[in-house]
Amino acid sequence: MTYKAIIFDLDGTLVNSIEDLADAMNSVLKNKNYPTHNYEAYKHFVGSGIRSLVIKALPETQRVEAQIKNCFDQMISIYSKQCTNKTKPYDGIIDLLNQLKARNLKLSVLSNKADELTKKITLALFPDYFSPVLGLKQEALKKPNPVVALQICNQLNVKPEETIYVGDTAIDMQTANNSNMLAVGVPWGFRDKKELIESNAKHILNHPLDLIKLL
Repeated sequence: MTYKAIIFDLDGTLVNSIEDLADAMNSVLKNKNYPTHNYEAYKHFVGSGIRSLVIKALPETQRVEAQIKNCFDQMISIYSKQCTNKTKPYDGIIDLLNQLKARNLKLSVLSNKADELTKKITLALFPDYFSPVLGLKQEALKKPNPVVALQICNQLNVKPEETIYVGDTAIDMQTANNSNMLAVGVPWGFRDKKELIESNAKHILNHPLDLIKLL
């Protein structure tokens, strides 16, 4: 198979964003005198969007809609101001993107992070590599729903089977498989190889440049 396009997840795949996410949510929790969480815990809170992260971070007794909305709004307000404070590309990602660009591959980003924040971070750290860059606009279209991934293929004028989807979580592998794309997992992010394999990853990369071997 000749691959023409690659869709990347953002958090845990292209960038390590866990500290900025955790710092922002912990600020919300501190303001309410709720227990905070360490960075390792937040690795298991991410993947399904910021609203889901807020729910998981809140004490179980506080997971009611009014409180979730209030904390979500606070989280977005804080995080939007500091979402690139500590967030950086993983080692090898820029080298990979330069090689992919040299091969004239079409590159896109699809994240469950809010669309505005996805665009802000991607533009700040990768200004010349990706189009389109899409985050979450409607909860119903959140990954692993394949609708937006397939829309990206249409926009890029490629078939799903000509597309590689790269991500670090079970949700990403499910998105790829639901879309009939090649599911490629990365273990340097927020989950481990076991989760990726159990979620039907077709390939696991140990280093970003390993993706070149698939081409």
